[in-house]
Amino acid sequence: MRHGIGQSVRRPDGPDKVNGVFPYAGDLRVPGMLHGRTLRSPHPRARIARIDTAAARRLAGVAAVVTAADVPGVATYGLIVADQPVFAATETRYAGEPVAAVAAVDAATARRALAAIEVDYEPLRAGTDPERVLDPGAEALHPAGNLYREIDIHHGGAWADGPVAVEDTYRVGMQDQAFLAPESALVTPVADGGVDLRVATQWLHSDREQVAACLGLPEELVRLTLAGVGGAFGGREDITLQIHGALLARAAHAPVRIAYDRVESFLGHPHRHPARMWFRHTATRQGELVSVRARLIFDGGAYASSSPAVLANAVTHAAGPYRVAHARLHGVAVRTNNPPCGAMRGFGVPQVSIGHEAQLDRLADALGLDPVDLRVRNALRPGDVLPTGQVLGGPLPARELIQLVAARPLPPPPAPGSELSLPGGLPAGADARRVRRGVGYALGYKNLLFSEGFDDSAMARVRLDLDEDGTPRVRVHSACAEVGQGFVTVAGQIARTELGVERVVLAPADTAVGSAGSTSASRQTWMSGGAVRGACVAVADRLLARVARAAGLPARVVETPRHSLRIVAGEIVGAEAGLRIGLADALAAGPVEAAFTFHHRRTTALDAAGQGDPHVAFAAAAHRAVVDVDLDLGLVRVVSMALAQDCGTVLNPLALRGQVEGGTAQGLGLAVMEELITDGGRVVNPTFHDYLLPTAADVPDLDFVAVTEPQPDAPYGVKGVGEAPTCTATPAIVAAIRAAVGRDLRSVPVRPQDLVDLSPGGADDHAAGGATPC
Repeated sequence: MRHGIGQSVRRPDGPDKVNGVFPYAGDLRVPGMLHGRTLRSPHPRARIARIDTAAARRLAGVAAVVTAADVPGVATYGLIVADQPVFAATETRYAGEPVAAVAAVDAATARRALAAIEVDYEPLRAGTDPERVLDPGAEALHPAGNLYREIDIHHGGAWADGPVAVEDTYRVGMQDQAFLAPESALVTPVADGGVDLRVATQWLHSDREQVAACLGLPEELVRLTLAGVGGAFGGREDITLQIHGALLARAAHAPVRIAYDRVESFLGHPHRHPARMWFRHTATRQGELVSVRARLIFDGGAYASSSPAVLANAVTHAAGPYRVAHARLHGVAVRTNNPPCGAMRGFGVPQVSIGHEAQLDRLADALGLDPVDLRVRNALRPGDVLPTGQVLGGPLPARELIQLVAARPLPPPPAPGSELSLPGGLPAGADARRVRRGVGYALGYKNLLFSEGFDDSAMARVRLDLDEDGTPRVRVHSACAEVGQGFVTVAGQIARTELGVERVVLAPADTAVGSAGSTSASRQTWMSGGAVRGACVAVADRLLARVARAAGLPARVVETPRHSLRIVAGEIVGAEAGLRIGLADALAAGPVEAAFTFHHRRTTALDAAGQGDPHVAFAAAAHRAVVDVDLDLGLVRVVSMALAQDCGTVLNPLALRGQVEGGTAQGLGLAVMEELITDGGRVVNPTFHDYLLPTAADVPDLDFVAVTEPQPDAPYGVKGVGEAPTCTATPAIVAAIRAAVGRDLRSVPVRPQDLVDLSPGGADDHAAGGATPC
């Protein structure tokens, strides 16, 4: 099949996106619609003494004003724990928390209405230090307390330490998903009392469940359709404006478009958790890991979001992809009055990868070993026991990955006259004699799919029929949210492969079909791909049985038609029965339809000692980074990135390339530029002027090698590929910077001030440790 499994199929939405005509959620318009806006608290923590909306309601053109008093159902919502108010009623817990919302005839009137709402705040002392909020006697910041979750993992028997030990502390800043299309939705009230939402999201059915509960409606009266998504990366997994828009639409009895600007987007969705981490590694003098200890503090901000699950990922991956006989891994996710934090690509693993990979480099230095050799010596293999007690199953070619990436050719040194390629890019700003080059490595692994006993599933419906001109056609209906991961190509590839039909139509993703689960956790190709494949197989079986019955074939063929019949290139062929019939003729008797729900293998929760079988499967990745560092300016240029990744069976090589390049770019951003900075709980850089993102000028071409060992229990042997490179790109770049400047770097992102020593000769003194002058 020309566009089937294994082919580089181009995205059907690609041309429209390139040409600027793809309809994103923010482009949605209908006649007579109103414009919604949200009023947000300026205080990290405050008591609300009074809210007066009378002046706003009197403004000409204002159709609705809603506050906490107007929520007819449950007052709170949440992805895992329903602890977040739809609107703050008596107390605000982070700067940016919604207090009210308005709908008006235009955006300008809506802004005037927000300004007319009077709110009397009594500022309270905010808890913004994640270590202090757990001190004995610390004030509770929420009725549920200041601790979201605590996990202890105890692995090994009698405790033992190796003779060589390294320990250190590390800090990771708050990264934002920074998708280019801010949050937006179009909400329409319906005559049956329900609402229709067209929204960019990652999980339609979870949104429906939360929206319906807060509106006090049965779920069947809340209908969601996926609107065009301009990036997600975890930031659209939580409810943001959906409930506010629905309340306004129902109050105004009119469609409401509610959309965020860039500042509000930074305030309105959860971010990557900032982390403070302590690690201690010990090893034999020959370089065999003996023990790993870790203490992790993840700042979850004001509301839970997915903090409990993020913490589980972080703690269970804290020892890295390495065999270790003894481990004591402890982590807490805590509540503060900082902005809420939740899902972002890698889901807790990028933070701990920064720590354990820095520790491996320090251990290599202490042992006098090559950092690649140390990783090869200790890398996990199938059959090894993880710190949770889970036995590592399936392929995990970690040793091969780090060896492959280390063997890739290094980039040449800068040629004379190429000063424009130095950090900063200007000849006047960079002295080539003061630029040092460093090389760094990182190895990591990431769990795939939902964990800890979650009964994860995905449903799809497939219909095989004839189109208007009598040509066979497959229609695939799935609620899988396409956020850039490529389900729009993979679904068609699967249908073509299983049913032998070139024409495949993907129905809009909506809640009229069963849940596909979240587009997160590297799960949709495995889960929704498995659902589409299962539905296609069921359709094929029904059609083949119908043909066998019509042809008068024996009962055994009718009952198990695949043993004798198959679909090949638009025909049904049965060599043994001497049967050959075109698909169009076979479908003349009517269409064939089937639905299928796919489940992965069951996992288990962690017990009190952190033991269990929590993860479905894993994928590994290894990066090598080459950087140039200007010792005077503290500027870093990432010269080269090489990646070897454990990809399972590759369904679409072109889509794979896009995923690993994107994951690497986000890891680069975290390494050297991306941080959402707070001061006393307030975000101080909520725009793209001050929150810096890597551009095409910052991201080098990726030297990529895919290792394709099929995952035995996955459809076609697939593995998710989007998250693993984000987990290793950052520590590889930081390792390369460390090698260039010979300086202890324990905070990410690395800032220019971390690299510049203002003392005379200081920069030269720090340029040892494997660095080479450019």
